[in-house]
Order: sequence, then structure tokens, then C-alpha cells
Amino acid sequence: MNSMSVGEFKSNFSQVLKDVEKGEEIVVTFGKNHKKIAIIKPFKEKKKSLIGALKGKGEVVFGEDFEMTMEELIGL
Repeated sequence: MNSMSVGEFKSNFSQVLKDVEKGEEIVVTFGKNHKKIAIIKPFKEKKKSLIGALKGKGEVVFGEDFEMTMEELIGL
């Protein structure tokens, strides 16, 4: 993981994006003490959730006598 100051980051923005695209993570620092303020890392698409993957593959049926209070529904 490389580290660079805000000034270096601004000056080399295009190269930073190329490096991140290759999978590299960059720590951005600020001030005399080089305080870490951000990490720039590659964006990863989220996979479909299991619920979305099962859409249309089953159903839930409640009996006519099924009752649930609002508190039970929201878990209070």
C-alpha cells in the first residue's frame, strides 16, 4: 500500500487512478505529521444477494388465522 500527501495526490491524479485500476491501494496523508485521511482502493461490484438470486423460486403463504402486531413486526 503506497502513501502520498494531498499535494502529490493532486499532481499525480491520473497515475493514481491507473495504479488503483491495477489493484493498488493508496493512502492519502495530510499536514506536517502526515495524518492518514483517506484510502483510495479499487471499486468492487457487489454480488447479488441470496434473496435476489432466489426471486421467483418460492413463495410464502400465511394462514387465515395468522396475526402479528406492529411491535412484533419491527422486532421490539
